[in-house]
Amino acid sequence: MNEYAEEFEQEEELIGPSKSQIKRDKLALQALAERLALMPRRELERLNLSAATWVAIDETPRIKDQRARGRHWKRIANLLEREDMDAVHALMDDSGAREREQIAHHHAIERWRERLMNEGDAALADFIAQYAHVERQPLRTLIRAAQRDAERGKADAPRKLFRLLRETLETLE
Repeated sequence: MNEYAEEFEQEEELIGPSKSQIKRDKLALQALAERLALMPRRELERLNLSAATWVAIDETPRIKDQRARGRHWKRIANLLEREDMDAVHALMDDSGAREREQIAHHHAIERWRERLMNEGDAALADFIAQYAHVERQPLRTLIRAAQRDAERGKADAPRKLFRLLRETLETLE
């Protein structure tokens, strides 16, 4: 049986990838093309893309029909096959890391807001100990308003509290 496995591997090397594998690779490239085309231009400029690829990317916003958009992703994917894919993958990895970092930052702000609204003065003392530069009285007033609005089902004060917390945490960065 071992010699059959070796023979099969040798045949597979000669034949190449299966149709299914080729299709999976094409679909992955189309998904990459879609993510790439929707990225900000300033990030894409770090890549040395060909003129034809830039033209296709620039056409993206004017294509509204869903079927046409699907064909457009295929076109960009075909153009990307001729590009430096290592640079494209590096850009996408970097973008993904930044996105995960932003999400984690957002969740940290959400956790602080929930703690401040639910635990009150104990959480406020912890927050002030960690972020000493924050003005206590406006924060305390906003926490009280957020607690009242949350009880009433309103979102205005909790939103304001979130913004204040975001500004406070961003001044440290």
